[in-house]
Amino acid sequence: MTQRGRAGARPANRRSGSRGRDASDENRSPAAPRIDLVAARARVRSVIEPVVVAAGYDLEEVNLSRAGRRHVVRVLVDADGGISLDDVAVVSREISAALDAAEEAGGELLAGEYQLEVGSPGVDRPLTLPRHWRRNVGRLVAVTVAGRSSTGRVVAADDAGIVLDSGGTTSEVAYADLGPGRVQIEFKRLDEAVFADEDDLDDEQDDDDVDVDDEDGEGEDR
Repeated sequence: MTQRGRAGARPANRRSGSRGRDASDENRSPAAPRIDLVAARARVRSVIEPVVVAAGYDLEEVNLSRAGRRHVVRVLVDADGGISLDDVAVVSREISAALDAAEEAGGELLAGEYQLEVGSPGVDRPLTLPRHWRRNVGRLVAVTVAGRSSTGRVVAADDAGIVLDSGGTTSEVAYADLGPGRVQIEFKRLDEAVFADEDDLDDEQDDDDVDVDDEDGEGEDR
């Protein structure tokens, strides 16, 4: 997360005190300038997208909103195999540098102070594009197929559609017939969990107690 400060901007009030005083201070804080959020988001995306693509990632979403006296720019990036926290930190710095360069070259992208947040999509993100389905092969999903709700496991996915296993019945579904999919969280059942057998544990303990002769022929416990 990167916070960009403007000249004259004051830090948010973090003091603990009476509620009346905090409310009064908050009322005196300048609100974020009103701008065309749709147009501003398009400008920001035009700067961010080439940076994300050059880094080898997909730009999943750019969201712009007002939060008190600042704007918040939320960017979601992803890649095949996922993206690590270190990767997010690197691409966040590159995005921040690109936004700074764009403002220096052509004026403000956003009026006033803004905060940049970069992350990766969570499991609650809807699956809407072929790459989303490809990255969730093997997952259990809830989806509308040809207007009917269905839950099944994604067996395969390509540019044309997916193979869905619903209760042992496998079917090929084109993307045109798919609604947005939702990954279902699965918890491993207790009766499916694998535990070490007690006899195996006893054997391992016996092995640990075996005496090993040293060079003088005297046993030494290990």
